[in-house]
Amino acid sequence: MSSEKPTKTKFLNSVAEEFGVAVAVLDKNGREVSVSNNNSICNSLWNSVTHKHKCAKDCGTAFEKATGSPLPAEYVCHAGLKCKAVLVSEKGKEFVAIIGRTFVRGENYRETTEKAISGEWSTFRPTEFFENILMTGSESRIDSAIDRLEKFVVRHDNSILDVDRPEKSFQAPENEIDQKISEFNKTTSVQVHPDPEPSAPAAAESLPDVSRWRSIFGSIMKMDYPSACRTLIGYLTVQFGFERIIWLDRRGDVLIETELEADMGKRAARIRVPAASDRLLASIKEEKALVLRERKASGVESERTHMTLIPVMVGNDVRSAFAVKGKVVREVETELFRFARLVGPQIEILRLRDEVSRRDWVSQGVKRFSDSLRRIDADDFWTRVTQISAELLQAERASLLVKNDKAEGLYAKAAIGSATDLKQASGLGNRIARHALEQGDPVVVRDMGTAGISLAPKDWRYKTSSFISFPILIGDRRIAVMNFTDRAGGDFFSERDVELLQTIAPQIAVAIDRTTLKDRAGEFQQLSVTDSLTGLLNRRYLDERLIEEINRARRHRSEIALMMIDVDNFKSYNDSFGHPAGDLALKMVAAAMKETLRADDVAARFGGEEFAILLPRTNVEEAAAIAERIRSRVEHTGFQHRRITISIGIAGYNSEFETSKDWITAADLALYEAKHLGRNNVQIYDKMGRSFKERIN
Repeated sequence: MSSEKPTKTKFLNSVAEEFGVAVAVLDKNGREVSVSNNNSICNSLWNSVTHKHKCAKDCGTAFEKATGSPLPAEYVCHAGLKCKAVLVSEKGKEFVAIIGRTFVRGENYRETTEKAISGEWSTFRPTEFFENILMTGSESRIDSAIDRLEKFVVRHDNSILDVDRPEKSFQAPENEIDQKISEFNKTTSVQVHPDPEPSAPAAAESLPDVSRWRSIFGSIMKMDYPSACRTLIGYLTVQFGFERIIWLDRRGDVLIETELEADMGKRAARIRVPAASDRLLASIKEEKALVLRERKASGVESERTHMTLIPVMVGNDVRSAFAVKGKVVREVETELFRFARLVGPQIEILRLRDEVSRRDWVSQGVKRFSDSLRRIDADDFWTRVTQISAELLQAERASLLVKNDKAEGLYAKAAIGSATDLKQASGLGNRIARHALEQGDPVVVRDMGTAGISLAPKDWRYKTSSFISFPILIGDRRIAVMNFTDRAGGDFFSERDVELLQTIAPQIAVAIDRTTLKDRAGEFQQLSVTDSLTGLLNRRYLDERLIEEINRARRHRSEIALMMIDVDNFKSYNDSFGHPAGDLALKMVAAAMKETLRADDVAARFGGEEFAILLPRTNVEEAAAIAERIRSRVEHTGFQHRRITISIGIAGYNSEFETSKDWITAADLALYEAKHLGRNNVQIYDKMGRSFKERIN
């Protein structure tokens, strides 16, 4: 196929890459034909003997789900990934294309990471389980990818698996907020329009004193959701002379007070009201406000502790509310009810837009964080993790504190933007961070002064008084806490920032875990994994590594090759020229191998004059080419006394090898064949014929 016609793989890869989703093609029996940009969680679970049966119930039955349906079949798999399936065809055969395998909700991602860190999926290696996480934040990208594919799958004379790119540019699907509004209109008698004219809704014309509401209804549609809520609070406060109004948002089945007020830090607790409580539903039916009563420590109620709750409705659904401090007269109460009903649909538009924006913001933050993690060098790991986290939150100052095993308290592993050396500071984290780590819950402070928290020493020179202290956990272990302050532009931190941290926290924990494993490997290397003569790794390391690579190959079905190498006639060389000359010859052979190998290849001295080389992501043909280069380099190396050659046997990993010992034996069989054929050559086990069991029996 010419370069002008991209192959089926290139086309599917381009679609998956463009929209940040996975595209998997399965046959009617649930077997994967091709996978592009697959979620690493799917890779791990699909190739796991323990968990594959759950994948089989989800993606394995996608063909049946999509059959007979004019629309994509939608489902969320047991790993919390959103998937949509459509039937496709190639050369008369039908397949199913699964598009997505992505997280669209941060809650699903957090549940998954908890299972991976301390739950039923904790047996998977974190570096592989989280290698390629897909999070779109919304379904629009999945739908866009389907649109790109559907141009070819609806007609049986075209193949999705082998086509040219479309000549026409594809049209982006309907904006997600418009889709949400359209769906909402179907379930309520109130029609929500994305861009209303800057005037009061038509239904308001019959109400008294509506003319003064026109400007406020028009102006809020130009704002974001929090700004619109603040504006409404300010407007009502001025119009009616209220002392205080508090805005409540609906979170699940509860109306909860939000952080819209500047003096939020003064409040010790928030208002929480069940959105479907009998009292609230009765008050709505009678169009009477719900009166909430707060109790003082003494238990005595007073007029000042009353809060009058006005629900903000869209149709018959309570979406938010505002609470007025004190009681209001019946006439004002009625007017507030009408105001809330009229502004409800407009506020819902802004809330939906804010929700979509927030999800996209979080998903983009996760992607940027993941990309940055891949570029972190081990030498500056702690500082870079702190830095990229601070950049996501737009914090000019941040620190990462860990438990001090030798003394009580915390010490700074990394700090950026600090006016003082935190590593030398005493009592570090005692005000907030230590409490956050012990409790395992994040602390977000809008204003430390009004929240009753003691201020930091003046010589620390903080620019702002807003602060986040976020614990990093691995299972039940509390291992670190990250602190952020001095928000760029002097703004304060909010729950939105905490939401982003909660989403990337598992990846931070995994990165810390990975760094700890590397440190531990470094300790092993210092003790016993390096051959003192050649500088190569030794057999102990190779035995452990082979087990890891076998597990990885089984999960990912990736290709990997093993070489066994023997120095030809080495005994006669030793006997003729002595052991010092023999040792020097082995060093020169090892040097020739290292000069030829790639960065990811693993060379080890297996014992005596025998060596082994592990070649990840390499098939036997590629391994043979590398082996030939090594053989030639050794043959043309100028040894002290005479020419030295090597024989090489290669075995690619396959399912007939039950243990790492079987794999070594197969490579050894190929090595023996090379010796039998006159030495100084390369032989491949995979091309020798007969099964492994036949050869060893």
